[in-house]
Amino acid sequence: MSRRTPVGKGPTRTFEALPPAKGSRAPFAEFWWGREWLHALEESSLDAGRLQRGRTYARGGAVGKVTVTPGLAAAPVQGSRPTPYRSTVQVQQLTDRQWDQLLDMIAERAANIAALLDGEMPAGLADDAAAAGVPLLPGPRDLDPECSCPDWGYPCKHAAALCYQLARLLDRDPFVLLLLRGRGEQDLMDELGRRNTARAAVEAAAASEIPAQPTARAGDPAAVAFASRTELPALPPPPALPERPGRGPALVDTAVPEPGVDPAALELLAADAATRAHHLLAAALGARHATTAPPPPLTEWQDAVRIAATHSTLDVFARISSTCGRTPGELAAAVRAWRHGGAPALEVLDETWTPPPAMLERARATLKDDWPHDIPLPRLRTWRNRWTVEGHNTQLRYGPDGRWYPYTKDGSTWWPAGPPDPDPAVLLTGVLQLVPQQATFALS
Repeated sequence: MSRRTPVGKGPTRTFEALPPAKGSRAPFAEFWWGREWLHALEESSLDAGRLQRGRTYARGGAVGKVTVTPGLAAAPVQGSRPTPYRSTVQVQQLTDRQWDQLLDMIAERAANIAALLDGEMPAGLADDAAAAGVPLLPGPRDLDPECSCPDWGYPCKHAAALCYQLARLLDRDPFVLLLLRGRGEQDLMDELGRRNTARAAVEAAAASEIPAQPTARAGDPAAVAFASRTELPALPPPPALPERPGRGPALVDTAVPEPGVDPAALELLAADAATRAHHLLAAALGARHATTAPPPPLTEWQDAVRIAATHSTLDVFARISSTCGRTPGELAAAVRAWRHGGAPALEVLDETWTPPPAMLERARATLKDDWPHDIPLPRLRTWRNRWTVEGHNTQLRYGPDGRWYPYTKDGSTWWPAGPPDPDPAVLLTGVLQLVPQQATFALS
């Protein structure tokens, strides 16, 4: 694909460095177009560990001012050396023909322009553009990160940090993506204005030659609506989301049970179905439901824990505990894990696994880099995916999802102690509640 202009030539926008957000669990991208950018980055990466370091760098304020020009974004990124490295990421620009197609698609609907002015990427525009051969959103092969550091990784942690910071900028302003694809905001809005004027003139001329047709109304037969030569009537607004799910029918005191049927269990299942339906409706009414993948099906044990965590009464707990093949203590720990992180957290509680040694070494390096300078570093004893802090009833467990899960020990039992985080330093400082006066430890 040829580029419209040389990389880095054309309109330029510079964004001030974002403040540090170390320890924040907020995602880098809230909206679907920012998440697609991150998906392209993470799919093209050859090293998940470097991506994790890049996230830490981005959250810690290591990325300086970001300069965006057609086809290129660049920023200084502070690493371990006094002088920042220069990191860049190139993005393939659209050709003039592709821009012509894209601008026609945007100008077809006034809602597209309104969405862009509101800082949103119009829903469906990226799919329509891709179907026409215009790659508006980058794919895994469309990002080309580079850095002046000696690291051979693709990308290195500094370039990855720049890419994560760009996701924040894209989330706030989709015109950043359009600039990377080759054209600036002012040029785009001027061109869209010209196309709208031309389109309105053509439609006005056509309207003067075509006899007026009846306007379609809600409730008209489909044939009448199509014959009207107007847009179809708008659908009625969706129903309002109830404040809380219903409880379902009362069966215990009002129904005569059939042989082998437990009315209390049926009441629980009905209440649980109502709760899940409420969650599904909330997701369907949300602005980003179309980009949210459905969760994988649960196992029998996972579903039992979910029900115990959702309907937290002594009767429900006792019923599940008596039939699930686990002790009450094991079920209680599982419920706590579920509330902190769902099925991934339950997997970390129940199973151990051996991460690649290189991954653990990178995690140790991350912990050293991110540990507060005024607090001694703890000594950790490693076994498979678990780091146990010597001298404390504290443990971190690394999950297959790339996040660390905090645990504390009560007696002989390890209990989930909070939600996960990709940064082990964040969890240790929070769980240990360390103070500078504590004894000095070293990382083994």
